[in-house]
Amino acid sequence: MKKEKRVHLLAAFVILSVLVILILFQQEDMLLAGKYSWVRENLNEEDGYRDNQVSEGVLMYAIEQEVQGEELAELITYSFFYENSYKESLVNGEVIEELENDDCIDYIQENCQDAYESMLASNEAIWADVEYFPVPKSSSDEDMTVCFENSWKFERTFGGRRYHEGCDIMADENQRGIYPVISMCDGVVEKKGWLTKGGYRIGIRGNSGAYFYYAHLESYADIEEGDHVKAGQLLGYMGDSGYGDEGTTGKFDVHLHVGIYIKTKNNEELSVNPYPVLKYLENRKLTMDFSLK
Repeated sequence: MKKEKRVHLLAAFVILSVLVILILFQQEDMLLAGKYSWVRENLNEEDGYRDNQVSEGVLMYAIEQEVQGEELAELITYSFFYENSYKESLVNGEVIEELENDDCIDYIQENCQDAYESMLASNEAIWADVEYFPVPKSSSDEDMTVCFENSWKFERTFGGRRYHEGCDIMADENQRGIYPVISMCDGVVEKKGWLTKGGYRIGIRGNSGAYFYYAHLESYADIEEGDHVKAGQLLGYMGDSGYGDEGTTGKFDVHLHVGIYIKTKNNEELSVNPYPVLKYLENRKLTMDFSLK
């Protein structure tokens, strides 16, 4: 009898241990599910992503380490999920070490696959192709510089109240037809011609899918719709065209409006903030010979 009692006690202990382990695992799963409850498939359509795809620390790391192409898109995707999961920004020295030593991305890839894949696809469309800042520096006149700030969503009133779906690069020398505009990426010329708000504009479809929009040009290079272009190829010259019928100029200072648009599950053309891309490319300028002289 004593032996049978010990067997029963042992069996009960084993069963109890298994139940405790199952409860602990279930609790862990519940905690993880709660931690990542913010993850949704269409995060790439929400303002938090569209306003700023990459934090300053990650951007600085990518610039300093010269991370490019698909590796850059992957880094931005990883860091987006990491930072939103932990509610803290990565600083550049910690980026790779923190991401490599955490199971956050593994969990999201396994349990939130649609969200991860759609975010990665958007980041590849935006970031995998970009190579050069759209306005070169002058080899002959150091005063031919440009400047820009984060003008995304600034208010605009021409044609009705709206917000600015892009970023403006201002010419420090306010002269139309002088500053060259080049393609930031390889792609195909999808649109060319006049828009009431954008003036003379050109749109390039990057190889990875994003649409890169250059507006308010003074003139075009020898280029037509359907042409394949290379990163760094001349598209035209910066101007002040737009805000009226074709040929209208002088409604604002000479500048280049840069827009970036992506295709998502629910949108054929969705604008995203170009400012982080321009900051990334700011030290990746080609040199060309142009001046006022």
